[in-house]
Amino acid sequence: MKSINDDTVDKTVSSNNRWFPLKWKWSIASAIIIFIILSIFSFLIYNRFSDVLLHQEYAHTFESGESIENRLSSIGTSLNNKNVRYVLSPTSDNFKRSLSTNTASPEIYSNSIYSNLFSENTIIKVYDSHLNPIFSSKNYPDNIRKMNPVNDRKTFINTRNNKTVLSVDLPIYSRRNHQKIGYLRVINNLADYNLYIRKLARILLVILIIGMFFSAMLSYFLASYMLRPIKVISNTIHSVKDSPETDNRVPKLRQNDELTDLGDLFNDMLDTMQRYIDQQQQFVEDVSHELRTPVAVIQGHLDMLQRWGKDDPEVLDESIKSSIYEINRMKSLVQEMLDLSRAEQVEINYSTKITDVQDVVHQQYNDFKMIHPDFKFILDDDIDDETIIQIYRNHLEQILIILLDNAVKYSRDRKEIHISLSRKYRYVDIAVQDFGEGLSQESIDKIFNRFYRVDKARSRSQGGNGLGLAIAKRLVEAYHGQINVESSAGHGSIFTISFPILTADKIKHLEEIDDNNL
Repeated sequence: MKSINDDTVDKTVSSNNRWFPLKWKWSIASAIIIFIILSIFSFLIYNRFSDVLLHQEYAHTFESGESIENRLSSIGTSLNNKNVRYVLSPTSDNFKRSLSTNTASPEIYSNSIYSNLFSENTIIKVYDSHLNPIFSSKNYPDNIRKMNPVNDRKTFINTRNNKTVLSVDLPIYSRRNHQKIGYLRVINNLADYNLYIRKLARILLVILIIGMFFSAMLSYFLASYMLRPIKVISNTIHSVKDSPETDNRVPKLRQNDELTDLGDLFNDMLDTMQRYIDQQQQFVEDVSHELRTPVAVIQGHLDMLQRWGKDDPEVLDESIKSSIYEINRMKSLVQEMLDLSRAEQVEINYSTKITDVQDVVHQQYNDFKMIHPDFKFILDDDIDDETIIQIYRNHLEQILIILLDNAVKYSRDRKEIHISLSRKYRYVDIAVQDFGEGLSQESIDKIFNRFYRVDKARSRSQGGNGLGLAIAKRLVEAYHGQINVESSAGHGSIFTISFPILTADKIKHLEEIDDNNL
């Protein structure tokens, strides 16, 4: 009996191992995988797109700086607020004179200098040779970074008010004397860049969420569809568990995949189990039925001896002989029943054994010639090459002994037995022919049934129990062979067994398996 502590442990284990549907596991796993893939894909797109946009901003800023620097280099003297405004400021007389001409307007608006001066995203700052600010295109606090002397173009990335700002510092050299007359700073607040990057991030986030959702849903429905056969198999298992003798089987699955194979394999397993159960029941019934008579005979003799027969020497002798005979018959019956039980399990224990047919047939032919010298045995062997079949040697010997022994038992006047060995396509045939009593059609239909005897009285006198041919048939079929009988009452019978011949590759494969099992 279980203790309270055991029940507590069982409940704890049960609570810690909660059941979770496989389709949900599949859906979650698929969503996680899709999330990782889309995240990597989005990260790569984001980085690549960001690099392209940033490269464009760099190029635009460099172009603006070089254009303005080229314009300011035309000033021959040192830079000051007046001459810089004269060149750059739209309110200057130079600018007004440009507007008064017919061709000035397209020239001004096509000029990158004035385009950058009017741009909301670009700030132009000019410093004299002493780093004093003398011009700014917009009111923009110069708290990004202190201006330092530079001899060549330098680019900086700074953060202002939690925003990324790109700045380019350039020296300004006079065209006349090539002396440094000032410095230029072009500031790009990257407004367009930040705007597009935020839009891209939102788009990729939406794609990521939608991709996860639809992948999870698709995986769920796909898992539900794919796992339907498992549900069918599970229901069949539960029905078999509730009633082991049920005939319920997994319905024919149409997926034509591994689950279909699993269903067929499970049905084969159930059929095998059912066959073993039926065999066990049949074994018990047969043994009970067949042992009832000898046990009753022995008990009758013992009761008679106990009452009065032990004082009569003739009765005592007859009872002892009859009891010994029945005991020997019971021993023979039990041995044959054990042989039949082992024959039912051939596929499990002897599925890798191989045997040379000619060797076994010739051996039994010589043995029976020696055992029955009063019989004439004729062997007709039409096979020239070695012929290997998949069967345990002892079992093939047992089959031949049963057939030859029956041929001897049921021969009458003509004591002649023919044995033939031949090949037919991929099969080898072994035939045993006698010229004895023969069989009627009714007997042919029942000859392989357990405990069936053509002539019960004669069979009992010869020690037969009616199990020999049943054992032979089960052994032949266990090794994928066939057994047939042709007979005519009063003219004898021909029993033929056929086995598939193994190819060289199959023989090698079975030998390797057999060696590994040793």
